[in-house]
This record gives sequence, structure tokens and C-alpha cells, in this order.
Amino acid sequence: AYASSLDQIGPFSRTVEDSAILLQAIAGYDPKDSTSLNVSIPDYTKNLRPNLRPKGQIRIGLIQETFGEGLDSSVLQAFTKAVEKLQELGAEIQVVSCPRFRYGLPTYYVIAPSEASANLARYDGVKYGFRTPQSENLLNMYAKTRAEGFGSEVKRRIMIGTYALSAGYYDAYYLKAQKVRTLIKEDFDKAFAQVDILACPTSPTTAFKVGEKTDDPLSMYLSDLMTIPVNLAGLPALSLPCGFDQQGLPIGMQLIGNVLKEGLLFEVAHVYEQSNDWYKRQPRLEKVSF
Repeated sequence: AYASSLDQIGPFSRTVEDSAILLQAIAGYDPKDSTSLNVSIPDYTKNLRPNLRPKGQIRIGLIQETFGEGLDSSVLQAFTKAVEKLQELGAEIQVVSCPRFRYGLPTYYVIAPSEASANLARYDGVKYGFRTPQSENLLNMYAKTRAEGFGSEVKRRIMIGTYALSAGYYDAYYLKAQKVRTLIKEDFDKAFAQVDILACPTSPTTAFKVGEKTDDPLSMYLSDLMTIPVNLAGLPALSLPCGFDQQGLPIGMQLIGNVLKEGLLFEVAHVYEQSNDWYKRQPRLEKVSF
């Protein structure tokens, strides 16, 4: 486990239909998993309708806080066109506010590293994963294995988490982050009292080059700005293609549903997907030498 309260598997597919079929296979109650809900699983493929329900029956809320500084103009343009298409297809569009949405990033980067630090404390390289080939004794093997086996970003997160959980800082960081997490969830609950689905760009920018932001971790973390609050709130979300930028890099639209409303996400996503051919296109890839 990386961060126990955040880790979640999900389908990764070429089409919405493939995603629905795959989720159908992996969803369900597991008595050996304490995080598994004992609820009946619907047939998600039955939500793959050719058209949306009659006009006005599906309300989509645009999260106001996601349209600010740092959002690339090409991403905004593609997302705006996607929203216009959803409106043409019969969805009712309105703007909603999730005031604490922007606190998702700092909240996540306290909770996730803290839980990662606790989880990875048991990793010693004795049985699983990397083990240093040269060591003087048991303690030396532990130290060298963790030093050689973890990359710089993993080490950074472990150190952040260890600090946040240390005596004197637990209440100031980890406990406070958990309280903010609850406030973020409350904002989503209020938004879902007004709309059926929330929408925003999947990421504020398109993909950056490999290694480009290694020396600027904060800039790299900002790529998760739109998705992290959803994860913190424990909500289902779906990202699907909605365009390309001038460099030929793909742009995604994120649809967010309320708890156990995956079927509605598939319905809206499938109708949108079938109204264009974005999912059939591929980005232009340049050859890179390492």
C-alpha cells in the first residue's frame, strides 16, 4: 500500500464501454477487504445509452474553482467546447462552487506521504523487492536497501510523512489535514444537492516531458490539482478525451459522480464519446533518446 485511505484501483481503457465492462468484472464485495462495500453491483453496460435522458434530466455542474490561474488556455478551450457539446446533447449546465477544492492539493500532500511513511516503514528488503547486493550486517542491509532502492521522489515523500507524523507535529499537520478532508467532502455534498454530475478539466496542463519537473516537485504536484480532491472525498470519477493542444498532446475532461453513481458517469461519458472521435485519435510521438 502507498496511502491506505486513498489507494483505489480502477479501469484504464480505450473506450467508455471497455471501462464499464472492466469495472463490472472487478467491482463487488470482498469479505477479506475492510474497505469493500457490501452492496449490489448494477450492470454498468445498461447505462450505455445512445442518447442522454430528456433535456434537463441530467444536470452537470462546472466547478468554479477549477477555472483560475494555472489553467492552460488550450485546456480551457477544449473543455469549454466539450461542455457546449454536452449541452447540445441535452444536459443542463450550471456553475457550482466547491470553496475548499483548492485545499485538496496541500491536504493530499500531508495525508499521502504520512500514510506512505507508515506503510513503507515495514519495507526492509529482506523478502520482497530490491535488496542491496552488498552489506556488512543486518542493519546495514536495511539502510543500504532503502537508500539504493528508493528514488528521490519516494524518499522525499517518506521524509515529509515522517515529519508530519512526528511528536509535536501530528496535530498540526496530519490531524488538521484530515479535518480539511472532511470539509472538502462537505463541499462536494452541497454541490451534489444541486447537480447530478460535476465536471472540470482532468489536468490544468497537457503532459510535460519526462524528467522536466524533477527539480521542481511543487510544479509537478500541481498536475494533480483537479483529481486529488475527488480522491480525498472518496468519489467516483472518469476522465475521457476531449481534444488536443497545438503540440498534438491529448486533453482530458473529468466527470465526477456522487457515491456509487458510476452508472450515471458511464451514461454521460458514453454519449459524449460517441458524439466525436477524440477517443480514436492518438498523440504525435517524437523519438526520444535516453
